[in-house]
Amino acid sequence: MKKLLYAALRFSGLPVLFREVLQRRKVTILLFHDLTGESAEKAFAYFNRKYHLIGLDDFLDALATGDESKIPRKALIITLDDGFKENYALLPLIREHKVPVTIFLCAGIIGTNRHFWFLHDSVHNRENRPKGLSNTERLRSIRQEGFDFEREYETRQALSRQEIEEMKPFVRFQSHAMFHPNVISSDERDVIDEFRLAKKTLEEDFRLEVTSLAYLCGDYTERIVELAREAGYRAALTHDPGFNTIRTDPFRLKRIPANDSFDRGEIAVRASGVWDFFRTLFTERSLFRKFFE
Repeated sequence: MKKLLYAALRFSGLPVLFREVLQRRKVTILLFHDLTGESAEKAFAYFNRKYHLIGLDDFLDALATGDESKIPRKALIITLDDGFKENYALLPLIREHKVPVTIFLCAGIIGTNRHFWFLHDSVHNRENRPKGLSNTERLRSIRQEGFDFEREYETRQALSRQEIEEMKPFVRFQSHAMFHPNVISSDERDVIDEFRLAKKTLEEDFRLEVTSLAYLCGDYTERIVELAREAGYRAALTHDPGFNTIRTDPFRLKRIPANDSFDRGEIAVRASGVWDFFRTLFTERSLFRKFFE
């Protein structure tokens, strides 16, 4: 059913309308995670034809100076969260298509054989775990299921140090905190440590220039925005749907989530913002929610 909906939206002409009218003077930031090579090849070729790809740093420089002339029409920025090891396989495509990509790294997991807690946290366990747990209580529950944040497993899930070094000339790396905590339910002291230590680790241990933070799961509050600023970041990215302008708050940059595996029709619908428009419009109505989740 969802594929039919994508097809209907694509051939409705709405993606073209959104792209040529709504996105023309805006900056669109797309969010991926574990983007597959096949999908990346389709997406990069499509983006180069339909948009002007720019780096996140280019947009941040324009925001800092207020110079809108630095932003091309239909500007598009590509970001990936977490730093999965599979991101390394995208390097040949990034080089071939000359795509400026920013990857937000979990500083406590990259370069190790540590695992992401949210990959251990199975769907079954999430559904049976009590609602409203604090971050500390939820992590304690995960540990009781056998997960250890500091454990070096036999296999790795994140980018290695060598892979990051090879990607440096072609990819910008930024911060996604240390271990991807739920900052909304975390103690403020823990959030401060996550933000500051991640920046320090990436800069000192991996020799990266870190200026931006991707909020964990896109979640933030007014206080978390303040903490990100106090930790030394110049910008932070949310999961709030929509487009950005020269007047957008750099600590509340909007991003459009995109699937990591898709066909050409789906990426046209996602990148244009049409999918998020209808998802926001209809998800409060149970009749439509299942089609957009």
